[in-house]
Amino acid sequence: MSEPQRLQKVLARMGLASRRVCEEYITESRVKINGTIATLGDKVTDDDLIEVDGVVYSAKPDVVAYLLNKPAGVVTTADDPEGRKIVTDFVPDDVRVFPVGRLDMETEGLLLLTNDGDLTHRLTHPSFGIEKEYLAHVKGDPSPKTLRMLREGIELEDGITSPAKVSCQSGGLLTLVIHEGKNRQVRRMCDAVGHRVERLVRLRIGPIRDPKLKPGESRKLTQDELLDLQKAIKSSVVNS
Repeated sequence: MSEPQRLQKVLARMGLASRRVCEEYITESRVKINGTIATLGDKVTDDDLIEVDGVVYSAKPDVVAYLLNKPAGVVTTADDPEGRKIVTDFVPDDVRVFPVGRLDMETEGLLLLTNDGDLTHRLTHPSFGIEKEYLAHVKGDPSPKTLRMLREGIELEDGITSPAKVSCQSGGLLTLVIHEGKNRQVRRMCDAVGHRVERLVRLRIGPIRDPKLKPGESRKLTQDELLDLQKAIKSSVVNS
């Protein structure tokens, strides 16, 4: 989109609603352009930020986002001077994208890749606190006291962790939900309570999950999933 286009056309293209319904959003003062309430007839360019009911969107038409089920042994980077397998090897190369956050080399599971810097910032900055859910196979069977410690926060060298949601299955399987992005956080939390992680899989990023996506497979996020992410970002800020 090189030339300015009518706001309702851009909103409809994003998949928010039909053009007529988008016009109603505008007349109801539910839409802002760069922080200012929009009116019918307004136009936007690639550089504008659009808000609908407080959720921010980019007007750029070339924004893409992929969901990858990262296999173990793959480096979470868009370039590796050592020539190792990297996450961008698993997505189409027609648009250059970058991973959102990090999974260490041996951690598996869901990872987002996008060319949208605004979305990346909102998903990784601590102030937004988007939940990530993990399944950890740990050595030994954690006791109720250990689970309570994980839930209340663990003292690490870079600070105490925020309270986590933790549940335990038999055989040393833990489900952990955290909303921070400390380096190797789940592994270090489990190490700190004496239960080394033997396998770690990320199951969910905010509202996004896909149990049918096989290791090494990727797909584009749907418009509904992108909207759900934006809503989750807004909700996390409101509730923080």
